[in-house]
Amino acid sequence: MGVQCLTLKEYKSVFNTLYPSLCLFSNKYIENIEVSKDIVQEVFIKIWEEKIEFHNDAAIKSYLYTSVKNRSLDYLKSRHYKVTESLGKTDFAQMETDPFFLREVVISETSLLIEKAVNTLPAKCAQIIKLSIKGLSNTEISEELGVSLNTIKTQKKIAYKRLKPLLKDCFFIIAFVFEIRN
Repeated sequence: MGVQCLTLKEYKSVFNTLYPSLCLFSNKYIENIEVSKDIVQEVFIKIWEEKIEFHNDAAIKSYLYTSVKNRSLDYLKSRHYKVTESLGKTDFAQMETDPFFLREVVISETSLLIEKAVNTLPAKCAQIIKLSIKGLSNTEISEELGVSLNTIKTQKKIAYKRLKPLLKDCFFIIAFVFEIRN
């Protein structure tokens, strides 16, 4: 795609694909999901109203993450936030750094890849993996779903076998996250 504005169809596709991860990304700064949703919506509105042009998909993602970061930081600097909340100067300085930004972008993108991969699993298998990701033990999952412990173990084995090829590229991304922390 050359330099062009997004069509309505492209705009909706970008919104539907990136909105959840951008909200979680903003929430890493704001720690208020409702405010984070507002921030992300404002960024998308700006793109649409100002007919911002992009060279390619990478430029769109870069613009969105940078804009959400900047609006999140602006919110934290705002008088309203300072009056109602408290954020230490070291916390804020940390949030303004490139390593923090890059790490959070990679975490958001990796979470999106993992979620998409898990959603390709059969329903019961995906449900078990999602509960496992939330930190529940096999016994807790067994009790919550009313199935045997062996069923949980078997479903997890099936899930891991199917997820491994789908997520092989994520291991490089995760390594990158740890690299930029240093």
